[in-house]
Amino acid sequence: MPLTSPDRPPDPVRQLSLFGAEAADPSVADLAGLLAGPGEMVRMGGTARLSIVVDAAWRVHVLVAELARCGLAATWEATADQQHRVRTSYASTLAPLALAWLRDPPVGGGPVKQPPAGFHLNGRRLRLWVAAAGKSDPPGFLLRLGVHDEACREPVGAALAAVGLLAALLDAEAGGPAYRITGRRRLARLADLIGDPPATAPPLVWPHHP
Repeated sequence: MPLTSPDRPPDPVRQLSLFGAEAADPSVADLAGLLAGPGEMVRMGGTARLSIVVDAAWRVHVLVAELARCGLAATWEATADQQHRVRTSYASTLAPLALAWLRDPPVGGGPVKQPPAGFHLNGRRLRLWVAAAGKSDPPGFLLRLGVHDEACREPVGAALAAVGLLAALLDAEAGGPAYRITGRRRLARLADLIGDPPATAPPLVWPHHP
């Protein structure tokens, strides 16, 4: 299922951003947007698998379709807390992404997720993050983070600021962990970067121009 509905044509007035979702073809590198949020990766030999838990069926449909556009087969299953886990098959094409994002901890435990040096966000990465873990939070918009991904938070926040989306980090007590984007100009910037809503997205869920 394509992300852009034929019933929702792009705004002809809106300028195409060099960093926007329409500016490049889909690639496995786009999945860094899921890892900036609550996405997880595991390695096995020369392959890796990506998984992410989402809170709504429409997100499942969008992500499975987008993963297919990146050449990855994906399945989904219900979780015990009435959410949905989307998971790719193990694939060699995901190995470089896992190598870049997973760090061995200094003492014991499993690999730690951390953005690689030079990590950046663009329209397609942000679009996947919004599709998986974005939430309207008037008068702002939330981008959810992984609960235990403390090592990601500072570099992800810097990457948001670098594309004009300076955001406030919310802890669990404030409804996080998440980054909250506020302000008319920043919300309009987010809407421009990620493009039109998927056909399956409920009304008012997707970022739009204030």
